[in-house]
Amino acid sequence: MKNTALTEKHIALGAKIVPFAGYNMPVTYDGINAEHATVRNSVGVFDVSHMGEFILKGENALDLIQRVTSNDASKLYDGKVQYSCLPNQDGGIVDDLLVYRIDEKSYMLVVNASNIEKDWNWIQQFNTDDVEMHNISDKTSLLAIQGPKAADALQTLTDVDLASMEYYTFVKGTFAGVENVIISATGYTGAGGFEIYFDNEHADKIWNAIFEAGKAYNIKPIGLAARDTLRLEMGFCLYGNDIDDTTSPIEAGLGWITKFSKPFTNSEALQAQKEAGIQKKLIGFEMIDRGIPRHDYEIADANGNIIGKVTSGTQSPSLQKAIGMGYLTKEFSKEGTEIYILIRNTPVKAKVVKFPFYK
Repeated sequence: MKNTALTEKHIALGAKIVPFAGYNMPVTYDGINAEHATVRNSVGVFDVSHMGEFILKGENALDLIQRVTSNDASKLYDGKVQYSCLPNQDGGIVDDLLVYRIDEKSYMLVVNASNIEKDWNWIQQFNTDDVEMHNISDKTSLLAIQGPKAADALQTLTDVDLASMEYYTFVKGTFAGVENVIISATGYTGAGGFEIYFDNEHADKIWNAIFEAGKAYNIKPIGLAARDTLRLEMGFCLYGNDIDDTTSPIEAGLGWITKFSKPFTNSEALQAQKEAGIQKKLIGFEMIDRGIPRHDYEIADANGNIIGKVTSGTQSPSLQKAIGMGYLTKEFSKEGTEIYILIRNTPVKAKVVKFPFYK
């Protein structure tokens, strides 16, 4: 198991450490509900340094990105971020990722921790025009500072006007006295906030500065368990649960990042699928009767016929009700449709609802 540059900090703070994507990661500190509420109402800090970062450089960097990603990266400008995915050749998804345009010939790709090697090898096989590729994952730390008070808590640490940064943009600047830090207005919680990328050697200094500056806002460290409940309340996909090598971006409701204005891996087949219509669809549901849905639970109709499968589920701390995501055959995917989640082989009533769960 690898450690992040901050693993010792998490242990000293009493975090429960678990193996995740090849790393020892903090899953909780004070309990999921308390940490979840901190991010929704104030500000919390996630160490997500396990994520992967690749730098692509050169005349043909954009061409390579266009070839392997589903979204149209030609629309990016310097300082803009784009959500995208890497389609495979069988109709599924290699990974979902963020594309950062540093300048016309330099990009950073941010990929999921468990897929770093897989994604690197996938992109590399399409690199026929000598694009310079650097895997900087092991030397890069990443903190997500999330919540409605994030900008206020961090503003004293940088000259960048955080409150005026648009969603899905980034700047390179000085942060906590450290130069060349990427400050990104992205997030995976729906609570607002920033993600900060920097070299591992500055991890302690930046972590300490953030917690000192955030004292007045009751800033807290947050574990991966609350990150999962926060993203689920927003209906954000988690790779390995809601999307994987077998799920198409069209089925997963990711048609908005699947642009057929340019050719990309398997684009013809995905366009044909979109035009013909999908047979199953990723939907959100909330439980009507008591019970918590879990990954891989089957979904049935009123007659007991299996019509789908749960991909993610939890007791929502914000809504105080059980919610989930899953794939359903198309005829049952309409909002308001009653469905049944098989919990220990007992059908428990639920209904299809629109994303996001948390408004």
